[in-house]
Amino acid sequence: MMTRTEDLLAYLAVVDGGSLTAAAEQLGQTVSGVSRALARLERRLGSTLLVRTTRRIDQTEEGRLFAEHARRIVAAIAEAEECMTIRHQRPAGRLRVDAATPFVLHVLVPRIGEFRARYPDVELELYSNERITDLIEQRIDVALRIGTLPDSTLHARLLGRSMLRVMAAPAYLAAHGVPADVAALSAHRLLGFTAPAHLNTWPLRHGDGEGCAIRPALSASSGETVRQLALAGEGIACLSDFMTADDLRSGRLVEVLAGARIASFQPVHAVYYRNTGLAARIACFIDFLAQSWPAAVPYTDLKGHLPQ
Repeated sequence: MMTRTEDLLAYLAVVDGGSLTAAAEQLGQTVSGVSRALARLERRLGSTLLVRTTRRIDQTEEGRLFAEHARRIVAAIAEAEECMTIRHQRPAGRLRVDAATPFVLHVLVPRIGEFRARYPDVELELYSNERITDLIEQRIDVALRIGTLPDSTLHARLLGRSMLRVMAAPAYLAAHGVPADVAALSAHRLLGFTAPAHLNTWPLRHGDGEGCAIRPALSASSGETVRQLALAGEGIACLSDFMTADDLRSGRLVEVLAGARIASFQPVHAVYYRNTGLAARIACFIDFLAQSWPAAVPYTDLKGHLPQ
């Protein structure tokens, strides 16, 4: 007797969720139903896949090996179903999108209403993450990555480029003065990032060359947190246009040292895992974003490389 797809889904849900309860909630089943599915699977395979204690569930070596094959099987089934959807020219299904919090808030959220109206059968799930995630492990369909892509086996499409600028709130500048030159920044409160380190080198031209390495008085892991700190008058920050264009336009933030600015653009890519044809629900989202985002550039399809 062949293994049932439902049992594979139950097993992967337990692995990903870390508990029977989490798996049951994800699948819309009872805990006992998930437990029975696991028991059927282990009985059919003649192997123990999970070791359960009162505090956690761990995979055995056999369980880890089986999960790799199971994910490929489930992906193949989803792809087959997607092919049927493509035949009807109507993208549908769950679409998991991962991006840094500022990009979700300032680029995706304002466009979600239009996307949903255009593709009502696509069920969107938005995930905010400040770090690079494993697309397969986290079951992410497409991730939006800001900055230069490291090497990997993922595919990537360049969506646009966003300029970096040094800026501060008018209230901060009124209280502490406007820096006359790059050297004067050392007398100011500077807002930076906890990681990666290169975000604390600002694109400014000065007497010693190009690129100004700053020592933040206050650091944060999220660009949105840095933006909020700047809006609150806590210091000077270097942020990207995609999250601050409205702030600069309204005067909530003001660019400083514009004359010393080096034109520095952060590329934004949509990255995704693909074995064969790109699923319609993924392709329509990437196309929509490339067309609707003001920073869009002509289509470029890269075989990018990202670590997972």
